Amino acid sequence: MVLKTGENSLIGCNNHTLVTEDDGRHWVTREPALVYFHKHYWFNVVAMIRDDGIAYYCNLASPYVLDKEALKYIDYDLDVKVFPDGRRKLLDADEYLEFSKRWNYGPEIDHILKRNVRILVDWIDNEKGPFSKEFVAIWYERYLELSRQYK
Repeated sequence: MVLKTGENSLIGCNNHTLVTEDDGRHWVTREPALVYFHKHYWFNVVAMIRDDGIAYYCNLASPYVLDKEALKYIDYDLDVKVFPDGRRKLLDADEYLEFSKRWNYGPEIDHILKRNVRILVDWIDNEKGPFSKEFVAIWYERYLELSRQYK
């Protein structure tokens, strides 16, 4: 469900949503999750609302484009996971290296992604945007309100 579209960002929420991996595997998300996309930053953020707190999955990816078909971006297979207790883990660095060679990302993309990792870490450290508990509370409540209206 799209909750907000602005000049530079899009906020949505999904709940028990079917996911199809690039290798064809299917699975369903276990909890509601807010999704945050920005037109100027090379990452998007999924805030998973769990019983033990909020966990984040951050994809290093191109800024999104929204057209008549869908919301689109290039996922660079480098991810940061933030656990409810605040611990962080860089994921899939090996995949990023493999795919950067296969798809010829080049030094410019590498530089952009490294700069955006620093921005992302700053957001996490300072609870900016989707990493703010208030952000999650406001947008999740909006999702619940809209869900009740459309039942």
